[in-house]
Order: sequence, then C-alpha cells, then structure tokens
Amino acid sequence: MEYLTLWSTIGFLFAAYAVIANDSVQTLGTWMASNNEKFNYKTLWAAASAVLIATLWYGWSINGGDISYGRLNRIPWQEIQWYHAAAPGILVLLTRLGVPVSTSFLVLSAFASTFVLEKMLMKSIMGYGIAAIFAYGVWFFVSRWLDEAADVQERNKNLWRVLQWFATGGLWWTWLSHDMANIAVFLPRQVPVDLMVMISVVFVVGLFFMFRERGGKIQSIVLEKHNTRYVRSATLIDLFYWLCLYFFKELNDIPMSTTWVFVGMLAGRELAIAQFTGKRKFSSVFPLVGRDFMKMMIGLGASVALVLLIHYVIVPNGL
Repeated sequence: MEYLTLWSTIGFLFAAYAVIANDSVQTLGTWMASNNEKFNYKTLWAAASAVLIATLWYGWSINGGDISYGRLNRIPWQEIQWYHAAAPGILVLLTRLGVPVSTSFLVLSAFASTFVLEKMLMKSIMGYGIAAIFAYGVWFFVSRWLDEAADVQERNKNLWRVLQWFATGGLWWTWLSHDMANIAVFLPRQVPVDLMVMISVVFVVGLFFMFRERGGKIQSIVLEKHNTRYVRSATLIDLFYWLCLYFFKELNDIPMSTTWVFVGMLAGRELAIAQFTGKRKFSSVFPLVGRDFMKMMIGLGASVALVLLIHYVIVPNGL
C-alpha cells in the first residue's frame, strides 16, 4: 500500500483505536450496559460490526471512495507529518485515563485552519447547549409518563428490546458517518479497495476488544448516570441522542464534537430527573455534570494547545 506513509499509518492506527475506545462508547455504551446480562458480548460485537461494515462500504460506494461522508470538504488533504500522528497519540493516552475527550477536536485540529477550528468549536458549544435543553425538556415529560426504574411489563419487554436495537443501530450509523472523518483524515481522499478491506478489519478487531472489555474506563461515564442499565432508559437515551446527532449532522458539513452533544444530553437528562422525580438530590447532580464538563475542557485545552503549537511554532507559515 504505497499510498500510506509511516506517519499516516501510525496516525490512522492511533485514531482508529481512539475512536473505538473513546468515542464509540457514547453510542454503544447504554446498549452494552443494558444488554450485557442478556447477550454474550460476542453477539453484541457481531451486531455492531455489521452496522459498521455497512456504514463504511455504503459511504465509500456513494462518495467516490471517500469514507468521511463529506466531513473533510473544508479540510484539504495534507501530507501526514509526525505532529499529525501525535494528535491521536495524545488521545490514546487520555482515553486510557478515562477522559471523554473530543476526538474531532484533538485529531482534526492538527489539520484544520484556525478558521475551521473556530467553526467546529462554535458548533460543538451549540450542540452541548441544545442537547442539554432538548434532553431536559424530553425528560420533563418522560418522568411524568413513566417510571424508568420500574420493571417493564412482561408483554412489553420484547417490544422495548426491539426498539432499543433499532434506535442504537440508527444512532451507530449516524455517528459513524460523522466521526469517520477523524480517521479518514489520515488516508487518501479516495480510498482504494485493498485499503478499505484493511480499514474494515482494523475496526472489527478493535470493536471486539472494546466489547470484551465492556467499554473500558470510558464506560463509567454512562454507568454512573441514572438507570442507564435498564433497557427502557437506554432505549430513550439512544433514540433522543440519535435525533440530536442527526440534526447536527445534516445542518452542515462542519465537523463537531459528538462527545459534547452526548455529554450535554446526559447532563440535561440528569437535571430533569433530579428536579422532577425526587429520586436523586438535585445538588448531587451538579458535581456529576461538572466533572464530565471539566473532563471535556481538558480535551479542548489539549486541542487548542496543539493547534497553536502547529500553526505558530512548528509550521508558522503552513496554514
């Protein structure tokens, strides 16, 4: 594969690991949490892998070999250098520490101009706020309609399970078609068939280890939230996250932090549940929400530092 250099290969592998280990948990985390006791992790892995392969190859076929679904239209191809590959390397380190970092910020900031990075940041901030407000409003009504912690009636269990798998499948597809840009940025804009096969194998193998580890340390962001292990709650989370993400994905082709949308949605949900159900002290939610927000700020700080270092120190006349 002469179209891959040493640094592009290293960057691709680091980015693939980070996307699988860090970002994919935000879409598959509640699904894993509510299905681990009912299904073997290999069954969940096979289902997620099927959607992954379909998304990859569908995007590749309809976009002339571009697997980013147009998310790199404003980020022109560049010859990969060591500092590009270093960005996902930092992300891998933060992932192992359990920090929910925005892959889009940390990886794409090494390639994007400061103008594009500013647009990404504004869209992500808007995503966090809108997702939080949307979730707060949704769970304002949900908390009055049903008790998420109550047992699902036997005749409805299969229905909720089917709805959950459908919602998670749609969310997984939508998320992949957005965040695949974080990996495609290290690859040719028109990916050849043999490289597509390699990409597919790397992702499927990576997903296997992620499912075997039950999501790793990042999964704690999901598990510590209210009722996320219940299939009904997990279904609602995945469904409304899917709607939020689809809205922003279709809004324009500017990449954004899907992590910010996810954390914002969980924050709005937790605040609504605490305020309207009384099953969790309202004051106890703020440290939880604040801790998640501070972790995101760590990732943002690293991204900003990286882009400033590249644009003003390493290649001051580059972008």
